[in-house]
Amino acid sequence: MAEITIAGIMRAGAYSPNHIGNDAAIFNAAADHLRKRGCIVNIYSEEQFIADEVTEPVIVNMCREMKSIHKLQELEQKGALVINSGFGIENCTRERMTRILVGSNIPYPESLIVNTDEGVTAALKKAGFTQCWIKRGDFHAMHKEDVSYVRHPEEAQEVLQEYFLRGIKRAVINRHLVGDLIKFYGVQGTPFFFWFYPFDLGHSKYGHEAINGKSQGLEFDKEKLRAICQNASEVLDVKVYGGDCIISPEGDIRIIDFNDWPSFAPCRQEAAPHIAKCILNEIKKRK
Repeated sequence: MAEITIAGIMRAGAYSPNHIGNDAAIFNAAADHLRKRGCIVNIYSEEQFIADEVTEPVIVNMCREMKSIHKLQELEQKGALVINSGFGIENCTRERMTRILVGSNIPYPESLIVNTDEGVTAALKKAGFTQCWIKRGDFHAMHKEDVSYVRHPEEAQEVLQEYFLRGIKRAVINRHLVGDLIKFYGVQGTPFFFWFYPFDLGHSKYGHEAINGKSQGLEFDKEKLRAICQNASEVLDVKVYGGDCIISPEGDIRIIDFNDWPSFAPCRQEAAPHIAKCILNEIKKRK
């Protein structure tokens, strides 16, 4: 392949809570595999990207800052190849993700999308919600308090008020699902797909995995899991992805979170060459 110059934009530390080293490691590993295939990869911080013009025709990034996302979108509209797409990254913000997955018939928990200054107790009781999760709707989770488990509608109202006082205007409320929590990682257009039980391996960002606790080893269709996650990656327009799902006692699979370019911490070495392959495949399509 002819020499290809790529801009690699790393994720700002504020958007890698408890995973700064892991996020940097997978990004650098993917960049190294691109270099081994003859590419030039120039690395920038997210702050440098916001401040300066990037002229490389291909941009590989882990951006999360909204200014970065909008800049990526502008460059895409001008013809740059951007992976993950700035539009896809924005699609992974909670309210947009919920609307897209539900609208695309991707298995997802029953949810309410609300303003944080409104009363929700009656609506939750009417919908039959008791235990549920409140998640900031406008952005990715940056703090433990951006995702909150509550035990009843009255507690949900109190937490929603706290979100309002923190300046968060919109929230998504998901019904709590009982079952095995699974974390997954995938790379679109490649055979790579990896899943595991995070609580069992002590893998956690905020400690929320403890709510569902140790896995029961519930039976489920592994190929269906892969197909659901692949479908979600396509409708959200995210090529390098990961997330979480719940397996019900009946074997039903529902996605509860979906992320653009996660850390791939337990499978970094296996994932990195596939991420590089995905990027090179997209470059070939452009040619």
